[in-house]
Amino acid sequence: MTLQERPPAPGKYRLRVEDYLTLDASGAFEGARTELIEGEVIVMSPQYRPHGMVKMRLYDAVREALIAIESPLTAVVEFSLTIDGHSLPEPDIMLTNEPMGEGAVPLASVALVIEVAGPTLKGDLGTKARLYATAGIPEYWVADVEAKVIHQMWAPEGEAYAQLREVGFRERIEAVTVAGLVVKAIDS
Repeated sequence: MTLQERPPAPGKYRLRVEDYLTLDASGAFEGARTELIEGEVIVMSPQYRPHGMVKMRLYDAVREALIAIESPLTAVVEFSLTIDGHSLPEPDIMLTNEPMGEGAVPLASVALVIEVAGPTLKGDLGTKARLYATAGIPEYWVADVEAKVIHQMWAPEGEAYAQLREVGFRERIEAVTVAGLVVKAIDS
């Protein structure tokens, strides 16, 4: 029986990654930056200067710190990340040991994810933290542009991170799960 013969029951349907990619390839999201989170297409906010400047400064600081410790990890900006069959987020910054290749960055290669948050703070600390913890991403940072702090989370357990702390933008932050990674203060 096909969809035309029997319509689906009313309700909410979660897109699969392959559905999302098909829609994207067809131009359905043309002109919009989107990501797939738990089966829902999320249209991302415009990136205004405060968000953009924090992201650039944080990327530069992380990249310099990785070079200083001769880490095999690479910091990448706005690459899609394969989480599961219903989520394909696009973190602001990600540390991976597989930056090259086709398609999205594989989950197993990711050591740390960073989101820069303005109006998205609630979702970054809620839905995305749950998504990343459930996926087993070892460490997650949310740079809060308004409060000028980084919410640092690690030790994923189920749907949450067991450990967390806040570090001000003007303080140094040391990664818990990436040995030797110390990021100097960032200006906002």
